[in-house]
Amino acid sequence: MPYDYAPFPYVAPPGLTEPEARHPVVIVGAGPIGLAMAIDLAQHGVRSVILDDNNVVSVGSRAICWAKRTLEIFDRLGVGERMLEKGVTWKVGRQFHGDKEVYSFDLLPEPGHKYPAFINLQQYYVEQYLVERAQEFPDLIDLRFLNKVIDHKDHGDHVELTVETPDGTYGLETEFYIACEGAGSPTRQRMDLPFEGQTFEEHFLIVDVEMEQSPFGDHDTPERWFWFAPPFHKGQSALLHKQPDNIYRIDLQLGPETDPTEEATEEKVIPRIKAIVGDTPFRLDWMSVYKFRCAKLDRFVHNRVLFVGDSAHVVSPFGARGGNGGIQDVDNLGWKLAAVLQGDAPKTLLETYSEERTHGSAENILNSSRATNFMTPKSPIEALFRDEVLNLASDHPFARKLINSGRLSRPCSLEGKSLQTPGSAPQPPGAPLIDAPLSGPDGPTWLISEVKGQFTLLGFGDTELPEIEGIARLGIGGQHAYPCFDDSEGHARRRFGTDHIYLIRPDGHICAVFDSADNAAIQTAYNRARGMAT
Repeated sequence: MPYDYAPFPYVAPPGLTEPEARHPVVIVGAGPIGLAMAIDLAQHGVRSVILDDNNVVSVGSRAICWAKRTLEIFDRLGVGERMLEKGVTWKVGRQFHGDKEVYSFDLLPEPGHKYPAFINLQQYYVEQYLVERAQEFPDLIDLRFLNKVIDHKDHGDHVELTVETPDGTYGLETEFYIACEGAGSPTRQRMDLPFEGQTFEEHFLIVDVEMEQSPFGDHDTPERWFWFAPPFHKGQSALLHKQPDNIYRIDLQLGPETDPTEEATEEKVIPRIKAIVGDTPFRLDWMSVYKFRCAKLDRFVHNRVLFVGDSAHVVSPFGARGGNGGIQDVDNLGWKLAAVLQGDAPKTLLETYSEERTHGSAENILNSSRATNFMTPKSPIEALFRDEVLNLASDHPFARKLINSGRLSRPCSLEGKSLQTPGSAPQPPGAPLIDAPLSGPDGPTWLISEVKGQFTLLGFGDTELPEIEGIARLGIGGQHAYPCFDDSEGHARRRFGTDHIYLIRPDGHICAVFDSADNAAIQTAYNRARGMAT
């Protein structure tokens, strides 16, 4: 394999020899979600311990598609630019029916954003970058490999854990326990929590193939290609993506009666790949056969046990909603948990994490289920409908909206949820912040780079923003005592207008808009956004 799976060192934890002081946060699982969670908390000054039963990054590419919103969150966490540099950037998707292209789409047709619509980057690189970033916080992040949680008990005011290591077991206490262990979450199973949803019986084959020569033909720019009933894989579907290191992801639908053990062999896989790439030389890098379900917990917060990422919700891989949804969980929870631990918000604020992210995961599951049902019709009538939609889509734009090979991940709006103050503006309360290029005293910058991890008031022109404890101020146009920037390309004015003041949460969601710099109204909205009585 082109990637070096070097193990991380095991260090005997102090709890093996003497009791440890109670920790603010223990995170179980050192995948992208758990690592991102620890880094987010560290940036808010909160200490955490990460426990993982393994000591190596994920084997195989696994999650590869990282959306613009996720990259903006990773930017705040300190790894976004590194991911962009290594990743394969793409924004165009092409849909085929048989050997005929039905239509193509552009996921980011408008310029003026720091990050592209998507990059493809193997999960093992993302985990490596996050581990290295976490190691930059030695006083705030205690990363323990080969530490397996085998039991936990919630005592109301803290959680007690039993942890198994190569040197024996030990106990830990924590104020909050965050489960980031993935779809099979042992924490969820120990608590016997219902995980409701739909299981799909179709099997899919994922293959990572290393090729020097691109299978995209004359298309120099990497794209997403999806086939319904391709000539090389009749009656099924197929997906092709490029990754770094000349690795190409190929997904092939196999049908519900497939034997996974038989299919995940070179004897079966190599002829399938040759049917796609012809005589192009290739090498198998990784393969897996899977089937999946779309399911979630009813609540993500169970007193002092919090569920994040696949521990809380799972979706099909079509639409890139799994890893991206998990990172949005982290973005939502980090600032809230920090505020609770630091005494700046009541513990009830954590219930809004459940409120907002169960909404986001339900949206992801709806889109994911619809995509899978469109791709795998369950009856002759459904198959007829699907094929007629594909036949119409070449010439009729209305039919293109009905094609669903995975509605690609988009940021979730929180409009109407309890922390948002109702209002009307070009970007309404609940909307995620839209980026824009700016220029300032230190040169070019981006709006997302200036609004990071704190409550921020955003104003335009000569409007003087009030000074309120706990809220940063940022101006576009005008000259004030707080940081101000020029909107030289006009994207910020077009996206936000110039007649409103925006209050932005630490996770980049707008929580209130104002027509004037009303100090009392802003303070009330700020209190509401922190779950405080108004």
